[in-house]
Amino acid sequence: MTLFRDIPIQKKLMSVIFLISGIMLLVTCSSFFVYEFYTFRQTTIQKLSTLGEIISTNSTAALAFQDQESADEILAALKAEPHIVAACLYDKNGKLFSFYPSSLDVKKLPVKSELTGYHFDDSYLQGFQPVVQGSKQLGTLYLRSDLDAMYERFTLYSIITALVIATSLLLAYFLSQILQKSIAKPILALAETVKTISIQGNYSLRAIKLGKDELGSLTDAFNDMIGQIHSQNLTLSEFNQTLEQKVKDRTLELETVNKQLDAFSYSISHDLRAPIRSINNYINILLEDYDEQLDTEAKRLIQVVIQNSQKMGLLIDDLLAFAKLGRKDLAKVPLSMKTMVKEIWEEAHQLESNRNIQFVIQDIPEAYAEKATIRQVWVNLISNALKYSRKKENTSIEISWKENEKEIIYSIQDNGIGFDMKYYNKLFGVFQRLHSAQDFEGTGVGLAIVERIIEKHGGKIWAKSTPNVGTVFYFSLPKHNSV
Repeated sequence: MTLFRDIPIQKKLMSVIFLISGIMLLVTCSSFFVYEFYTFRQTTIQKLSTLGEIISTNSTAALAFQDQESADEILAALKAEPHIVAACLYDKNGKLFSFYPSSLDVKKLPVKSELTGYHFDDSYLQGFQPVVQGSKQLGTLYLRSDLDAMYERFTLYSIITALVIATSLLLAYFLSQILQKSIAKPILALAETVKTISIQGNYSLRAIKLGKDELGSLTDAFNDMIGQIHSQNLTLSEFNQTLEQKVKDRTLELETVNKQLDAFSYSISHDLRAPIRSINNYINILLEDYDEQLDTEAKRLIQVVIQNSQKMGLLIDDLLAFAKLGRKDLAKVPLSMKTMVKEIWEEAHQLESNRNIQFVIQDIPEAYAEKATIRQVWVNLISNALKYSRKKENTSIEISWKENEKEIIYSIQDNGIGFDMKYYNKLFGVFQRLHSAQDFEGTGVGLAIVERIIEKHGGKIWAKSTPNVGTVFYFSLPKHNSV
């Protein structure tokens, strides 16, 4: 019941005791009252009927000899019964013969009825009693009694009932005040202990056990639970102190590793580029000074060296970009993906102007991401779509999108050479290539960089492909309120 849900337990117990006691007293008193009402009505009828028999027996001579004076004296004897408000005698012809009291308005007397007996009517008990001598009816007696006696009796009963209920409830109150302590006090003590522990966070406190009943068992169980929590907190506190020190040590180690990585990146950028620049410089000198002395095969080999040195430079750039992604923080802003894709496409298409390419871009939505890295994603995916569809006479590339409750999914589809899905696990690996370098140029690092960028944004990337039919790349980005 929601009525008692939020009140204190002492008031709950008090309310329950009072409610049960009140209902039981009310039912008992009501039953007694109904019984008394019924029995008193029957007693009143019987009393008036007895009185009627006495009056009718004494009235036989008066009616037989038509002695009205005697009849008046007999009816006047009813003044001993203060509740008789009207009485009269009818002769055998139904004519009014005598009445009581003398001040009675005879017009209010009922017409003689053939029915006999007594019944309650409005606020009175009234009835007809035949006056019989032997087997001959000499007349009829009519009696009317008020119900004041019954009202007085029930008023007294009501006062007694109210006093009994009040006294019982008062006694129940004092008894409940005494008895409920054995129930409420342990619970309140336990609740107070819980509150203190919750506020202070002091798990060394224990609830006081006040008995060996179920509440005592509950107190023991609570103290055991608090003891376990206290022990666990001590263990966690020790672990946290150890963990904090470990975190500091690991942070210092990471800072040292990052500095070493920065130094390593600088070393790659400087120490590896220097020999490559030297190779390119000496090859260019060789071509300029000895061009006429070199035959066709020598010149071809020199071009192979130049191409591989350029490829080595690109590979170094990709490795540096891949290494920096893990340490770089993202500066996310709302981006117009459609505008970005159009700009990248126009730049890429200038290098492929001799090809027949159908490029379709849907009205793709904005994204909340870092501009530079997402641009790198689109550059890589669009370049791959152009590269791997190069051998098709008519190239088709389409940019589309879809969304769900939490993310936006962008896709780029081409009709290129595709790949076998059984090699899919190699697709996003570093230096993993699904096609030979002779057929399609590249370092094998691009898609690994794309995957790391998308994952750093909280999304994911995947692909579906069919050999000689085409490939679809998908990548998702989380939705954001600012978009």
